[in-house]
Amino acid sequence: MNEYRKQVEEGIVESYRQDEDMMILVFAQWCVNEGLDPEELYGKAYPQQQSNERLKRVLELTVPKEEAGPIPDETVLGVLSLFGNEDLAFVVSEAISNRTPRK
Repeated sequence: MNEYRKQVEEGIVESYRQDEDMMILVFAQWCVNEGLDPEELYGKAYPQQQSNERLKRVLELTVPKEEAGPIPDETVLGVLSLFGNEDLAFVVSEAISNRTPRK
């Protein structure tokens, strides 16, 4: 029974990591689409962290803006909030409010 429980727990942890990576990818691709540097925004939200290896790894999965589908502001903010990244959501909100209006 303990082995089964351990496997279930490991599966849950891995699923959460995958979901977290998807959240990071949504954030990173949104930044690329908006012409923003994801590492810079992340650094503003979490200045105490030197760097985020998962962000660096996920950045390799982003595509140029021309190849990406649009990511609405509400989507990136919702995903960040869902994972408790309120500080990053705040920085993203500031970036949204500081950008030039779209035509």
